[in-house]
Amino acid sequence: MMKTILKAAALPAMAAALAVSPAQAQTKLGIGVADMERAVNESSAATTARTQMQTTYKATIDSLNARRTALETELKQKNDALQAALKAAGGKSTPALQTQYEALQKRGQEAQAELQRISQPLALANAYVEQQIGAKLSDALKTAMTKKSVDLVLQPEATVSYQPTVDITSAVTAELNTLVPTVGIVPPAGWTPQQAGQGAPAAAPQSGGR
Repeated sequence: MMKTILKAAALPAMAAALAVSPAQAQTKLGIGVADMERAVNESSAATTARTQMQTTYKATIDSLNARRTALETELKQKNDALQAALKAAGGKSTPALQTQYEALQKRGQEAQAELQRISQPLALANAYVEQQIGAKLSDALKTAMTKKSVDLVLQPEATVSYQPTVDITSAVTAELNTLVPTVGIVPPAGWTPQQAGQGAPAAAPQSGGR
């Protein structure tokens, strides 16, 4: 009898605990997915900057392409010579082959460093572009989240699967287009990239290399 009374008394309390008010029902967490790098790269500012850089930095791009082609040819010849020497030695390593191999590795590193030096103006310009867009990325994301009623945003790689309807990347890009429609592509004298506060990288212009 006592157990029955206790169970009956517990039912109203349980029902109250399980009940959800209309206000609480509306607090469902809105989750979105945004590819921040793509949002920046597809923005009007980044797209225009890439086109402008093809003209402004044409001399650097042409020099980079020409030198890359020459170095690739040189390294291929050296590698072919090494393979031929290895074959002639019956596939066995010798001190001479080891020296030849190390020389090839060193030349490859030198070639990479040389190409990086030539492309430095392009790299600096690209960093300047991405920093200008990145400065507005946080504001663009917040506005897009508000308009899409999203409380939490994940990068695509942080998800297992998601429906296209939760992707707000294009919404972020649209806000960037409003906040930063254009950017400069020539850094001021003495300008250096600031690591803190940079947004997702804007794609560098294609140099036409292989």
